[in-house]
Amino acid sequence: MMPIILSGLFIYPIKSAAGIAIEQSTITTRGLEYDRRWMVVGPDGTFMTQRKFPKMALITVKIQSDSLVVQAPDMEPLVVPLKPEQSVLSEYEEPLAYDKKVVEVWGDRCLGWSMGEAVRSWFSDVLKTPCDLVYMPDTSKRSVDHGKFGDENQVSFADAYPFLLISEASLDDLNQRLDQPVLMNRFRPNLVVSGCDGFAEDSWKSIQVGNVSFQVSKPCSRCVVTTVDQSTGNRSVEPLKTLATYRHWDGQIWFGQNLIHEALGKISVGDRIQVL
Repeated sequence: MMPIILSGLFIYPIKSAAGIAIEQSTITTRGLEYDRRWMVVGPDGTFMTQRKFPKMALITVKIQSDSLVVQAPDMEPLVVPLKPEQSVLSEYEEPLAYDKKVVEVWGDRCLGWSMGEAVRSWFSDVLKTPCDLVYMPDTSKRSVDHGKFGDENQVSFADAYPFLLISEASLDDLNQRLDQPVLMNRFRPNLVVSGCDGFAEDSWKSIQVGNVSFQVSKPCSRCVVTTVDQSTGNRSVEPLKTLATYRHWDGQIWFGQNLIHEALGKISVGDRIQVL
């Protein structure tokens, strides 16, 4: 019997922008390090995603030294501090450079730091609408799935959970039903696993990746973001239309599993996965 392994690891530093494939990551209180710690918001502080702005898929992100380098078609690269909290501390450890603002994600209101006028202007030019980029400082509090798992379980600007897992076999199952196969990046997972049957993850209750245990908390309901080609920013009806024919119940379409970590630590591509 083949072992189940972690075959892919991804972070999305800016919510709804392109992701980054990585080989190893530190698990922090809110999830993978740097995952969804930045978010684009409208003038009222409400989050913006590919649901309404599919061209956000074309905003790419790289981590270089102590900076986040953000790029988009026909724009000069934008450099943002990778760790804003360290870049703005005075001897009294008070943030100096960034304006605090209340932002909203799926009804959760929490603290964000505006990254400043130059960054605001860059994103507004890219998306052709007034918007701002905010960072979630460590002092910001946002509980997993509106507090259903207690205040001790915190999440970043991710939709509701700190991790999303999908198996390669589940994507293979879907692609066999599609006229045009789609890539895993349509579903924006953090953890991709191989060595199991399609949708085996539906039956898992808890797993261990390397030395870190996770609770398999809730199936992931899917939306129109899955219909956005991540290389072009163009939208179609698939794969959501096909998923709806065999992954639809309780009024939602399901693909992947949301996880909550039970410890801090490091995980790496190639780690074995134990189903507990």
